[in-house]
Amino acid sequence: MAKIRKVVLPVAGLGTRMLPATRVLPKEMLPVVDKPIVQYAVEEAMASGIEEIILVSGRGKSLIEDHFDRAVELFETLARRGRRAELQRLLAQTPEPGAIVATRQQEPKGLGHAVWCARHLVGREPFAVVLVDDLIDAPVPCLAQMIAVHERTGGNVVAVVEVPRDHTARYGIVAPGADDGRVVEIRGLVEKPAPDAAPSRLAVIGRYILLPEVMDELARHEIGAGGEIQLTDAMARLIGRQPFHGLRFEGRRFDCGDRLGYLEAIVALAAKRPDIGPAFREILARYS
Repeated sequence: MAKIRKVVLPVAGLGTRMLPATRVLPKEMLPVVDKPIVQYAVEEAMASGIEEIILVSGRGKSLIEDHFDRAVELFETLARRGRRAELQRLLAQTPEPGAIVATRQQEPKGLGHAVWCARHLVGREPFAVVLVDDLIDAPVPCLAQMIAVHERTGGNVVAVVEVPRDHTARYGIVAPGADDGRVVEIRGLVEKPAPDAAPSRLAVIGRYILLPEVMDELARHEIGAGGEIQLTDAMARLIGRQPFHGLRFEGRRFDCGDRLGYLEAIVALAAKRPDIGPAFREILARYS
C-alpha cells in the first residue's frame, strides 16, 4: 500500500464569515493564541508523517507562504540576543526547503475544484486533504489516526462527527453501513441534505484520505450544491468501487471559520497551556 506522503490544504477562500478581520488578512493567518490557524494544520500534517504540503492558494494569500519561509533576519536577531529557546521553537516549526509548495485556484468554484487544482502536484498516489478552518486538538494527531485506519482498511477515509439533526444542511452526511463504534462503513454521501432527508447525523468534517481516482471524478467539473464543484459528490461516485470508511476520531474539533468556534478554540487552547493557562483561567473567572 502506498504511503500517504502529501496533503492538500485549500486556502483560497475569502473568509467572509470573519469580516472585517479578513478584509486584508487571510483568514488562515488569524491567530489562535500565538500561532495562525494554518500553522496548526501544518503541524498536524508534519506530526502525521506527511512529507509534502500543497497549498491551493489564491490572490492576496502570499502571506501564508511567507509565514512558512525561513525568516533569516528574525532568526539572526533572536540568535544575537541570546533567545535560543524561541529560535529553536521557530526552527522546529519551519518546514524543510521544498516541503511546502503552492498552486492557485484562479476561480472560486468550490472545494472540489480547489482539490482538483492540485492534481499535477498530487500525481497518481493516495493523498490527504485538510481543511484549515477545522482545528482539531487531539492527543494523537487526527490525520495520524486516519492514516492508521487507511493502512488497515485501504481505500478512502474521512473524519466524521455526530451533528444535531437541524445542522445536517451544513455538511456532507454519511449513509452508514457496518459500524464498530469508531470506524463506520460509508455506503453513501449526501451533500448538505435537509434534516428530513438526511440519511444519518454523521457529518464529514475537514479531514480526508483519498485515492487518486477522485481526481478523475473532479475532472468532470459537475456542479453540485451551492452551484459549486463539490468534493462530496466526487467521493460519493467512488462508493461501491473502492473501500470507504469514516473515523470517529479522538479529539476536539473547533470550527475556526465561525466567530464563536474561533473564540472557543482560543479559550480552550489558552486554558490548557502550562505557561499561560493558570493566569488565563483566573482572567476568565472574572467574566463568568
